[in-house]
Amino acid sequence: MKKVWLITGCSTGFGRSLAIAVLRKGDFVAVGSRNTNDIQDIIQQFPENALPLKLDVTKIEEINQAVEQTIQRFQKIDVLVNNAGVGYFGAVEESEDAAIRNMFDINVFGLGDMIKAVLPQMRLQRSGHILNIASIGGLRSYPGVGYYNATKYAVDGLSEALYKEVSPLGIKVTIIAPSGFRTDWAGRSANDTKVHIDDYNATARKNMGDIRLSSGNQPGDPDRAAQAMIQIVETENPPLRLLLGAGALRGAKLKLEELKNDFENWATLTEWTDNPKV
Repeated sequence: MKKVWLITGCSTGFGRSLAIAVLRKGDFVAVGSRNTNDIQDIIQQFPENALPLKLDVTKIEEINQAVEQTIQRFQKIDVLVNNAGVGYFGAVEESEDAAIRNMFDINVFGLGDMIKAVLPQMRLQRSGHILNIASIGGLRSYPGVGYYNATKYAVDGLSEALYKEVSPLGIKVTIIAPSGFRTDWAGRSANDTKVHIDDYNATARKNMGDIRLSSGNQPGDPDRAAQAMIQIVETENPPLRLLLGAGALRGAKLKLEELKNDFENWATLTEWTDNPKV
């Protein structure tokens, strides 16, 4: 049976690759973008199965309208993919409040509002699958992108709680955690802080420069990522977390080792803080 997908942020990157891949396999896609001109080529290529949605995830009225239009056109929503997101580069001390809050509005609160808008339909169906695009940076932090890391940690934490809440209702949740992929994230989709503190040149500034230099040359293939996400949706028992890219796997394993070392080395002090009444 054909599935109905609602995908945010389809103008570039993972969203565009996934929308096209899903449409090619014959499913239906509500194709979300802040500017529908950016997705007209997709709609023209798949006029029967694609629905264009003007969708800025920071605007609750556009979210509600997008969900309503999708249900009116396709009668259901089987898969929600929260892909819309932005990046921001700067050491924590350098990061500017307006840019930070804008990023949280898109990456965290917009994602949460999409989930809340779609869940009533999925609960009614007693089925559905929510894919939240996080990052390896939501499992392991890196210098120069601390507040971006914070948004993705938030996505990870929210998604894990959501998984425990909706699994008994027949709704699945998967956190997608990519490493470096050839999308616009390290290019025009991320802004740099205008503040420059020399003390961070060897840490934050270096990593920011390395990320920018890698843009367009990352090992990750967005089209393969799209196929991986389709495979997860078609799997009966999908994972809560799916790492994408060898870099993500390496980073996650390093984080496990770091956690293990801290937990084991300080276990005595950790347990000492309990003082149960006798």
